[in-house]
Amino acid sequence: MSMSDKIRDFAALHIPGSPLILVNIWDAGSAKAVAAAGAKAIATGSFGVAGAQGRADGEDFPIEDVFENLARILAVTDLPVTIDLESGYGADPAAVGVSVARAKEAGAAGINMEDRLPGETELLPIGEAQARYRAAAGTGIFVNARCDVFRGRDAANDGDALVAATLERARAYADAGAGSLFVPFLLDEACIGAICEASPLPVNILRGKGGPTHQRLAELGVARISHGHQPWAAAMKWLAGQARQVFEGAEPDY
Repeated sequence: MSMSDKIRDFAALHIPGSPLILVNIWDAGSAKAVAAAGAKAIATGSFGVAGAQGRADGEDFPIEDVFENLARILAVTDLPVTIDLESGYGADPAAVGVSVARAKEAGAAGINMEDRLPGETELLPIGEAQARYRAAAGTGIFVNARCDVFRGRDAANDGDALVAATLERARAYADAGAGSLFVPFLLDEACIGAICEASPLPVNILRGKGGPTHQRLAELGVARISHGHQPWAAAMKWLAGQARQVFEGAEPDY
């Protein structure tokens, strides 16, 4: 299968009401485990990828290591692979385009990219973010445009304004060639439904504990559900707990 066919097939998995579910992985071993469980695609999460190497999230994981990790993942699965490229690993749109082109050439079908820079809390102005997404999408790869409007905000009190701001960015990112819109840190059903109804792009939601179930997210029109850093965090919590049992003289559960 050609790279363009793989990208096309990956894009086709984004169906509002019948969402692509991504249990995010961090290395080749976790990719094999998730693939064997029945995944339709493989997605890395930058937090887990960095954490698995003792690094911090926020492009602290060197880009050469990102691509080495990608190569190992691609070697163990024929499923389409999308990688979290954080803010695009580029100081400007041209540099973003170079990094994203490398991801495509290496075999990634898609990327996830944020609309704020590493370590920053403020979102990039829409025009700047749009230019970066346009450079990424110009490579031909599937771009999941992350929109952090709801990050650290109260959907219960500011929902209408936050939805409007998200949709403004959705239109700009769609115009730039993005393939989907990722709206993390949002569990409010009314806001999710409003965004799905009006977004020009299929919507990706981060699954959150206590938030809507997969079934409910599908009913709201979500086209992609990500599990983010949570699988890695859960695995590390389990490991630490098992080690604690052993060191305290108890038998482990494995």
